[in-house]
Amino acid sequence: YLVLIQLFLGNSCRFIAKPCAINLGIQDSGPHRAQPNAILEKVFTSITKSPDGKRLEGLSKQLDWDVRKIQRWFRHRRNQDKPTTLTKFCESMWRFTFYLSIFFYGIRFLWTAPWFWDTRQCWYNYPFQPLTSRLYYYYILELAFYWSLMFSQFTDIKRKDFLIMFVHHLATIGLITFSYMNNMVRVGTLVLCLHDASDFLLEAAKLANYAKYQRLCDAFFMLFGVVFIVTRLGIYPFWILNTTLFESWELIGPYPSWWLFNGLLVTLQVLHVIWSYLIIRTASKALVRGKVSKDDRSDVESSSEEEDVTSNSTKGIFSTSSNGSNRLNGHVASGQWTGE
Repeated sequence: YLVLIQLFLGNSCRFIAKPCAINLGIQDSGPHRAQPNAILEKVFTSITKSPDGKRLEGLSKQLDWDVRKIQRWFRHRRNQDKPTTLTKFCESMWRFTFYLSIFFYGIRFLWTAPWFWDTRQCWYNYPFQPLTSRLYYYYILELAFYWSLMFSQFTDIKRKDFLIMFVHHLATIGLITFSYMNNMVRVGTLVLCLHDASDFLLEAAKLANYAKYQRLCDAFFMLFGVVFIVTRLGIYPFWILNTTLFESWELIGPYPSWWLFNGLLVTLQVLHVIWSYLIIRTASKALVRGKVSKDDRSDVESSSEEEDVTSNSTKGIFSTSSNGSNRLNGHVASGQWTGE
């Protein structure tokens, strides 16, 4: 299933996302490339991508270049390794497609499930509960998707929130695997569906941002923030954690793995609180300024004072800092869009 997910990624980018991006006027053009220079390239690849003042002075004497020119070269060189807007659009497109599809599949499946309406049903006759084919495929597809996110995190440009996203993916994979092995799939489906409810809205906001539809982008982001906070700070603790912490204890008692299972769920809740704070802070800035707030950092580092002025006049919250991006559940952090 992991292979199928990767094939779906490649084909959707090639045959669907890329033509859509081109029709929306998104060009496959990256930042300005640094001029070829063997000495600077060797320093960049073997020593440092951001030389300090002492090394800059040494390179300036060696090449007979101005220090400012060398700094500009390193900025251009760092930027040329970053993904283009077209690449980021394609990535968001396939994620949007998956999140939306799996969310509606989960809702359709759970609508007729008795434990969707009465969470105590998650623990009746446990662990002797049948595993239907629809439930099995739902679980396996979600697990394959999060494994693909785990692997891609190491191949993508390293972002500031690498650690928090690593913990998130690890906790999610651990929960899916653990609940499947212990036949806790009923409550597991509730957790999965709840987390999918807001993710596709975030990807939709990213798509609108890359296509330069600012108002649509702002609207999707605000809707995402509302759904995220309601589901993660309201429904999740009072619906999911209530049944895993209290109803399970009452109906089946303290089973051996109870502490581990709930520890992982509580870890997710801690991450929910952190991300909700960042969303609220971003939304408050947007309300004050009348639109999603601008950031003083861009996705591409400026190589001159003139470029700095130009970039600061156009970039917004959906841009990234020079050394990567903060992601919020794959997403937003520190008042800026992350390098998608």
